[in-house]
Formats: sequence, structure tokens, C-alpha cells
Amino acid sequence: MPVLPSTFFLTLLLMIGLFFFIRASTKDRIEVAHLIAEQPQEPVLEQLQTYFTTRAYKIINIDAAKNLVTFEGFVRPSVFLAIFLSSLAAAGMLCIALVLMIQFPNLSPFPFGLVILSPLAGVFYWKRSARPEKVALQVEPLSSASEVKKTEVIVTAHRDEIIQLQRSLSLQREYIQ
Repeated sequence: MPVLPSTFFLTLLLMIGLFFFIRASTKDRIEVAHLIAEQPQEPVLEQLQTYFTTRAYKIINIDAAKNLVTFEGFVRPSVFLAIFLSSLAAAGMLCIALVLMIQFPNLSPFPFGLVILSPLAGVFYWKRSARPEKVALQVEPLSSASEVKKTEVIVTAHRDEIIQLQRSLSLQREYIQ
């Protein structure tokens, strides 16, 4: 039957995609964002320092000449994501086991032993995503014709950290062409 080999091939391709999805869950997603604050430079600096201190970051370097401050903190892995990845791996392993049982009926129940390997996806994520993370901030005053003083904050950090910073301090994102 031509259906069984094609089903096996497609399931194998899905397993390869699942492998790369699990591997990508630990990837660094560092971005540089230009954010605009509707305040002068000094209050913005104080807000940024307070924000990162409350999020358990510590100042590791200050370059006054470039107005650059570097923070470092520890990123904890997500329990939900570890369980989710393990569940996805279990579903994928169950699918490949079922296809192997149909394709090769002489294997008996041994392919279902593959499902036991699924917690390794969560362990992989847990070990690779727990790491120190750096955030670099450069704060510059913006010259504007209006009376309102604005400040540009250039942030180099993980994408999620930038989004959280933008929400917490009500900063506007400037998109550079």
C-alpha cells in the first residue's frame, strides 16, 4: 500500500520540525530598540534603574562618556513552557510509534517506548534557557522644536524584555528605516 510509506515519511518530517521547534525555544532573541520617553533624561534614567533593579538586574558597567549602562540578570525558565514542550514531544513520539506499529507490525509494542523520551524535551529547554542575560541602555536627550523635552533610550536586550519595558514605562517605539 502506498499510503503507509507516505504517512511514515510525513510523520518523520513532522518529527524533524518538532525537533527544530524544541531547539528554537532556547534561542536568544536579542534586539536593538529605539524608544522615546516624553520626559527629560534624568527622570528617565532613574525610572530605568528602578525598573531593572526591581526585576533583579544589577548594574555591571557604566560608561559615562557614551551614556551607556549595562545590567545583568538571570533568566529563569518557564515551567509552563517546559511542560508544553514535553507534551508536544510526547504527542510526536506517540504519532511516530503508531506509524511504526502500522508500518512494521513485527516490532510489537516496542515503538511505544519512544514516548518515555518525551520529558527530555522539557529537560533540554530547562537547562538551555536558564542563563544570565545582559541589557544595555543608552540614554540620549532628543532635540525638538516643542517645549516638551524628550529622551531617546536605545535598548539592546531580549525581545520579551524590551516589550515589557515598553509597556511598564509607557515608552514609544521609534522604527528606524
